[in-house]
Amino acid sequence: MAWTPRDEGLQQLLPILKDSQSPDKATQLAVQTKLQQLNCLPDFNNYLVYVLTNLKTEDEATRSMSGLILKNNIRMYDITQQPEHMEYIKHECLQAVGDSSPQIRATVGILITTIASNIGLNNWPQLLPSLCEMLDNQDYNMCEGAFSVVQKICEDSAEILDHRPLNTMITKFLEYFKHSSPVIRSHAIACVNQFIINRSQALMLNIDSLIVNLLDVPSDDDPSVRMNACHALVGLVRDRLDLMMPHMSQIIGLILLHSVDADENVALQACEFWLSLGKQRNCRNILSPILSQLVPVLVRRMQYTETDIVLLKGEVDEDDEPDRQQDISPRFHMSRVHGISNELDEDPDEDWDLAWNLRKCSASALDIISNIFGEECLPFLLPILNETLLHQEWVIKESGVLALGAIAEGCMQGLIQHLPELIPYLISCLSDEKPLVRSITCWTLMRFLKWVLNQPHDQYLKPLIEELLKCILDSNKRVQEAACSAFATLEEEASPQLVPYLENMLKTFVLALSKYQQRNRRTMYDVVGLLAESVGHHLNKPQYIDILMPPLMDKWNLVKDDDKDLFPLLECLSSIATALQSSFLPYCDSVYRKGISIIEETINQDKLCKQNISNEYPDKERMVIALDLVSGLTEGLGSLIEPLVANSRLLQLLCECMGDGIPEVRQSSFALLGDLSKACFTQVYPYTDQFITILVQNLNPSVVDVCNNAIWAIGQICVQLGEETKPYARLLLSELIILMNRQNIPKNLSNNAAITLGRLGNACPAEVAPYLPEFLRQWCLLLRHAHDHVEKYSSFMGMCHMITANPGGVVPDFLFFCSAIASWENPPQDLRQMIRRASSRERQSQYCR
Repeated sequence: MAWTPRDEGLQQLLPILKDSQSPDKATQLAVQTKLQQLNCLPDFNNYLVYVLTNLKTEDEATRSMSGLILKNNIRMYDITQQPEHMEYIKHECLQAVGDSSPQIRATVGILITTIASNIGLNNWPQLLPSLCEMLDNQDYNMCEGAFSVVQKICEDSAEILDHRPLNTMITKFLEYFKHSSPVIRSHAIACVNQFIINRSQALMLNIDSLIVNLLDVPSDDDPSVRMNACHALVGLVRDRLDLMMPHMSQIIGLILLHSVDADENVALQACEFWLSLGKQRNCRNILSPILSQLVPVLVRRMQYTETDIVLLKGEVDEDDEPDRQQDISPRFHMSRVHGISNELDEDPDEDWDLAWNLRKCSASALDIISNIFGEECLPFLLPILNETLLHQEWVIKESGVLALGAIAEGCMQGLIQHLPELIPYLISCLSDEKPLVRSITCWTLMRFLKWVLNQPHDQYLKPLIEELLKCILDSNKRVQEAACSAFATLEEEASPQLVPYLENMLKTFVLALSKYQQRNRRTMYDVVGLLAESVGHHLNKPQYIDILMPPLMDKWNLVKDDDKDLFPLLECLSSIATALQSSFLPYCDSVYRKGISIIEETINQDKLCKQNISNEYPDKERMVIALDLVSGLTEGLGSLIEPLVANSRLLQLLCECMGDGIPEVRQSSFALLGDLSKACFTQVYPYTDQFITILVQNLNPSVVDVCNNAIWAIGQICVQLGEETKPYARLLLSELIILMNRQNIPKNLSNNAAITLGRLGNACPAEVAPYLPEFLRQWCLLLRHAHDHVEKYSSFMGMCHMITANPGGVVPDFLFFCSAIASWENPPQDLRQMIRRASSRERQSQYCR
């Protein structure tokens, strides 16, 4: 502790600290260089802490900057190698906890928690006792500074603290719930909240005292105290509802009061309580007596605030301001998954208003409550909806439309009688003069889509599509995106029912692509791609192709490799290629070459990094999207893809992709391998041995989608190899039987393993049939629940061939085989004959015995 700074050292450091606050980039670079030089000095960090804690003649900004630089040094360098300096820093920090400046106290607090995090609380045993002693200090600055640090430690280390004698600390925190300072009261409750989240044993011992103290707090004049108290009650209702029951009447009254609090943060925490309570088993009895009070409160809190309206440009109809790059969300591509699949709807304000807020929380709470009570909510809701939906103030009207969407699922049965009147009204709201009304209506209408699709199309679906198409071309970007989202839902739910409207939809979508800015243009590519997936071969007509493909290819020819539009456009074209099949051939060459180019560039960049030649790590998602693009082209073009594959390095590149360390790359590689095996196996054949080895190595159910696609690709190769599968039969059989019988893995993995095992048996029945008793029963149990499709067909054909080869193997489990056969609704004729033949062989085998 005897260290003292030299004056010349301080005089050298202070100008650097002042320059570090300059916004000038050149000055900042110079500062960084000087700091790097100074970091070579063994006691440089001592100077930094001295300026922060002792040099009170300097301005607060300079002192605080010194502390923040020290914090970064502690994070970046191992200063524990200099124990005498570390002890000095720790001592000085503790001495400055009660500094008169709030800014310095905050910086000291950050520094202390950074040190504690880096060296561990156990290696600073005097820290917590010293801080707890400071809590009792009559000096407000000392008490507040200590509590601020304790709160940060509780936030960072609650689990570690739970293993220490916490009873004393918890008791002390509870006492401070009634401190004269609202800042101290808020700190105390915030500290306790961390232990509620972690279900601390020490807190559970004081739970009754905690609840009693919390019931006194919500009447506090300070919003931060009320907010933290409500937050505590939210945590308790999630984990210890049983202990709250004796006080529930009083708690409910307080939360209702704070649900209408003038402070939005307090009201948000109060509404979180309803959201959490609604997820508890016995919530119905608690909520039922207050339903008539709660429902109006939640609807009222769904209204946009004035701040929301300004931020969302709610009064601005023409929104032609250029997109900001920070507003364009990053995209996360979903790799292709093959085989048998295992499914509050999307947020009405998604993307445009990312923060969780009171409006969203209230809507979610009403959604949950309507699912709990169903039609019982309607006597309280219908009068409110009648008033709000027809209100002259658009903000209130908009909240009514949102509320209607929120209760759509839970109250559907009771609303059905009103829908013939409500749906046309909502369709009319799509042309409301206020953009936020138009956008929320897009979402609410999709909540009733299943009802709409079951009504006469001319009456509801046709006018709905016509008005949504107008919203697609809306002058407001938020409405455009809401309409795109609505069409995505419509395409998933309606699928072939959209075919009569395809021409108008395509014309509108193409026009939107020419009108939209980047953010919504990327969304529109998704909508077009999803439409292709939904209507499939119905899109493959000259009039539709002539509308869609020329503008899309114009976009394709203009897009650059570093353009953010490239990958959504790639995904879109992949889906279209699958739908158009051979009709996509005129557009295929440049798209295929681009996909191969991206795969090869990514692999080469990865190699350079592994050889330490480059520090620029490749974006593997680019490769995943390119693999899926080629997969889509292969699935769509079928055997017509073979010339392109033959004249490229695709198979060599695929070998490398299949060994990549990123699961998503392997997942898409196996999907592509399966598609290539179906479309042009002559190109795959030379690599069969290498491919099967890699596929077997990836039959690991802990990486579900990779394992799933590996199983599916093995099945496709078996179908094509036929009898040449024999050398691999024993290896594949043992792995597939393990997967079929494995517990606690997704059902689709077991099902796909059973499908592929049947295909293996179809390829080489003589090699697999002797092992029938080891897997037949489980195979039957799995596939009797599978829907009729071509892969189930090929697997059953394989099973019949195996039974024909080894009829005795089916005898012990013949009833299970009969049950599996009965799962077919309409088996193909050749399968019927194979089943009869296999059953006949089984009976003969049984007779012989």
